[in-house]
Amino acid sequence: MLARRELSEAQVRQRLARKEFGQDEIDDAIAKLLGDRAIDDSRVAEAIARSEVSVRKRGKLRVKRKIESAGIRPTIAKHAVDEVFGTIDADALLESALAKRLPRGRTIEDEREFSRLYRYLVSQGFEADRVVELLRSKK
Repeated sequence: MLARRELSEAQVRQRLARKEFGQDEIDDAIAKLLGDRAIDDSRVAEAIARSEVSVRKRGKLRVKRKIESAGIRPTIAKHAVDEVFGTIDADALLESALAKRLPRGRTIEDEREFSRLYRYLVSQGFEADRVVELLRSKK
């Protein structure tokens, strides 16, 4: 189960429960995996954050939600997001996300396109005020 990718403690618990293992067996397996450092929620959170930022070009809010949806505590998720975003240029990431929808050199035609791009970028986890500022510069 852990050979293909990193899984959080909650994900391992869910998968073992689906395979109909008893609660005591699951607890024992989790304790052993934690002891061997085969599962580590901090490591999983950072891996998710790096993947979401580098591959999917997502903002802080969406990355944090993705980590939390893996069953990782909000404090660990926040720390992982802060670590990853501390090493990148957030403005360049936002520009890169916009470039997926608005080719370089093209300007925003009208309010409808502005709204569409705004919704897209905010749904990708970028802060609304930074999105508006960037989009206004592209008019």
